[in-house]
Amino acid sequence: MKLLFLRAGVAAACASAVILLFLFTTGAECGDLQTGIAYAGIYALSDELGGFKLISAAGTGTRSDPLSVTVELESASPVTLTIRSLVPVRLIPGDAMQSIYFRVSALNNSALAWIEFEFELQSRRGEPSDFGDGLSFDQTQSAGPEAISSDGFAKFTREFEPYDRLRFHHGKVDPLETVSFSFLVTDFMPKHVFYLVLDPRIPSS
Repeated sequence: MKLLFLRAGVAAACASAVILLFLFTTGAECGDLQTGIAYAGIYALSDELGGFKLISAAGTGTRSDPLSVTVELESASPVTLTIRSLVPVRLIPGDAMQSIYFRVSALNNSALAWIEFEFELQSRRGEPSDFGDGLSFDQTQSAGPEAISSDGFAKFTREFEPYDRLRFHHGKVDPLETVSFSFLVTDFMPKHVFYLVLDPRIPSS
């Protein structure tokens, strides 16, 4: 389904309880192109911190219906995607953590080839996630390594301390090519908002 971008008063209606229920149960999405906000499942994603374009978002964040995000990066500098929950997240009895499966597609519009790509989680903007905040790239490895993949890089490395980072390597993404990444984010203390840093790497001179 194509992303439906709603403007002016129509965009506000996306936040209503009826729309939220529809988005969560169907994986449909809506958003506001002018402000760079896209809604998918119970989440609102935004490029409000600048440096890139959020193109679309869809899905509910489950393993069978991952939170699929498409972005366009116009430089090789790190950028930050803001992710908000539109409703309080309550863990299901028996579940120790919130799980969000991601699929991120990034268009390289930087005019430079990427030789690595790193993601970093932040529970507070500008501060790397640490062990105490409960947020990680599946630190307990509940889903196994098969939950992490990329069509542009052959290998990955995860770091959990003193920050949460996921780095893809052994590959290359040329200008105007699109690369996709799949991974799992888990949170033992579900948050209203968290941040995902996208950091493409270029060859050193």
